[in-house]
Amino acid sequence: QVQLVESGGGLVQAGGSLRLSCVASGSFFSINAMGWYRQAPGKQRELVATITSDGNTNYADSVKGRFTISRDNPKSMVFLQMNSLKPEDTAVYYCNADIWSRQGFANYWGQGTQVTVSS
Repeated sequence: QVQLVESGGGLVQAGGSLRLSCVASGSFFSINAMGWYRQAPGKQRELVATITSDGNTNYADSVKGRFTISRDNPKSMVFLQMNSLKPEDTAVYYCNADIWSRQGFANYWGQGTQVTVSS
């Protein structure tokens, strides 16, 4: 069974930094695109950043220049380095990945990790 597990969330003051990690576990053949999404209270889930298997990245305008997405393919991991954090970055952050396994091609979500930025 394929799972995505996030870590690295927490409470930080405005202007601070956090690094989120996500690892894919279970039995699978390969991982295509990976990404991070977030959902603030009362709002819809939104894209933060994505990265393809060969390293091409895409960012939401609101995080460009502050956040950096990266991945470690041999370890099946994706990271989100978040700098210059703002209170409006407060949300539950979810890892997402497109994964090939015996069950076919499917999109997976992690359970989420809370990021809280205090002013």
